[in-house]
Amino acid sequence: MKGPVLDAVRRGLAPGVVALFDAVLAEAERLDVALYLVGGPVRDLLLGRGLRDLDLIVEPREDTPLAAEGLARAAAPEGAQVVSHDRFGTVRIEAADGALDVATVRRERYARPGALPAVELGTLDDDLRRRDFTVNALAVPISTAARRGHPALIDPESGRADVSSGVLRIFHAASFHDDPTRAIRAARLGERLGFRLSRGSRTALRDAVGAGAFSAVSGDRWRREFEKLFEDVRNGLDPAAALRLLAEWHVLGALEPGLALPSAAIPALRRLGRSLATPPFPAARLRPWAAGLAVWLAEVDATSRRRTLRRLAVRGESAQRIVEFPRLRDRCLRTLAIARGRGAVDALLGGIDDERLLGLFVYAPPAGRRRLLRWALEDRMRRPPVSGVDLVAAGLTGPVVGAALARIRLAWLDGTVHTRDEAIALAREIGARLGRRNAKRPRKAAKRATKRPATAKSQEASLPAPEPSSILPTASPPTRALHPERQ
Repeated sequence: MKGPVLDAVRRGLAPGVVALFDAVLAEAERLDVALYLVGGPVRDLLLGRGLRDLDLIVEPREDTPLAAEGLARAAAPEGAQVVSHDRFGTVRIEAADGALDVATVRRERYARPGALPAVELGTLDDDLRRRDFTVNALAVPISTAARRGHPALIDPESGRADVSSGVLRIFHAASFHDDPTRAIRAARLGERLGFRLSRGSRTALRDAVGAGAFSAVSGDRWRREFEKLFEDVRNGLDPAAALRLLAEWHVLGALEPGLALPSAAIPALRRLGRSLATPPFPAARLRPWAAGLAVWLAEVDATSRRRTLRRLAVRGESAQRIVEFPRLRDRCLRTLAIARGRGAVDALLGGIDDERLLGLFVYAPPAGRRRLLRWALEDRMRRPPVSGVDLVAAGLTGPVVGAALARIRLAWLDGTVHTRDEAIALAREIGARLGRRNAKRPRKAAKRATKRPATAKSQEASLPAPEPSSILPTASPPTRALHPERQ
C-alpha cells in the first residue's frame, strides 16, 4: 500500500506542500522514526476524494520524546520557520511555498465538560481514540519504522466500515459532554460527506444538550467552529443544510435560547454557499464567517441577533456591522432598484465592506445582482481623470475638494465627464457655486434673527444695553458644515 498511498497524497497537494512532505518522510526514514498519515486525509483517500491537507503524527522512541519537533527541525528547508505549539504537541513548518503540521502521538484528559483538554504524551492507540469520530480514527503507516508490526490500515474501532456505511459514530457516550463543539463538526462533516450521525451518537448528543453541557464552552471556541463551518463551503458544504441539522438536533437553542434557523434565511444561505465556493467578484479581505452570520442572523429578531453575537464573542466593528446588516440590506436594495446611472450605484455601494456586499448580492433580485456585479467587477476599480492633488493645484481648497471629487466621480461613471480638463472645469464650477451659497448664508441667518420672536431664552436681548465700556467682543457664529452629498 506504500506506493499507491504516497502517490495519492502527492497528487492532492500543492507543490510546496509536497516538497515539505517528502522532506519530512525522508528525515523520518533517516532517523528511523515511525511516521503516520492519520485522520481526515485517510478517510478521504478511502472515499476517493482529493486531499485538502495533511495530518501527520510521529510515534517517539524512548530516546526521542520530542519526536515531532526534532523531526520538523531536521526536515525544515533553509529559510523555513518551525513553530512549536507545546500545549497541543504540534509543530508547524512554514516555508515560502507552503506549510505542514506534524504532531507527536498524544492523549487528552478533560477536567470537566466543555473544558479544553489537558494534552500529554500517549501512544498511537491513544491518539486515534481521542478523535471525534471513528471515521477520523484511521492511520496509514508511511515510514519503514511505522510499518513494522502494523497492517497497511490501522483501524481500532471499525472506522473503515463506518466510512463505507456513511456513518459518523463517536467513541463513547460522554464524547459530546467532553467536547460539545463536536456537534458542529458532526453537522459540517455529515452534510459535506453525505454521512449521518449514528443512533447511539444522536442519543449521546441529546443527553449532552439536556445536561446543559453546551453552556460550559467559551464563546471564542464556538465562534471558531462556526468560522470553520462557513469556510468549509469552499469544499462543497451547504451552510443551510449544516445549520438545519444543528437546529434539528436542538444545538442552536442549547447554544443560545431562542436561536433558530428561520426558513426565510435558507435560500439566501444556499446562494451564499455557492457564492463563497465560486466568488462572483474579487473580495480579497472577505471573511466567510462574517458574511455567513450576517445572512443567517438577518432573519432573527434584533435582540436574538445581539445575544447570539455576544455568545459567540463577536465584538466591536464586526458585531456592529452584523447587527445593522438587515437595515442596510433593506435600504440598499430599495435604492439599488431605482438608482439612475452608474454613478448613483457607486455612491450607494462605495463604502460597504466585502462581507456585507456579498450579503446584499445573495438577497438581491436578479436585476439588482446584475447592477451590483457590474459595479464590483468594473466600476469599483475605475478612477476619474483627476485627484485631490490636481484640484488643489487648480486653486480649490478645503471641503470644496471633497465635494468636487465626489461629483466628478459620479459624472465620470455616468459618462458626462471624459477628460481631465472637463473634470477640472466641473470642479471650478462646483467651487464657485459653493462659494456663492456660503456667502448667502450669513445674510439669511441675520435676516432670520431679526424676525425671530422673543422667547424665554432670548429675553436677555430685551434688557437695557450695557455701558459701552462693558461690551466684550464676541466670536462670529460658525458657518454650517458642507454636505457634499447634498450638492
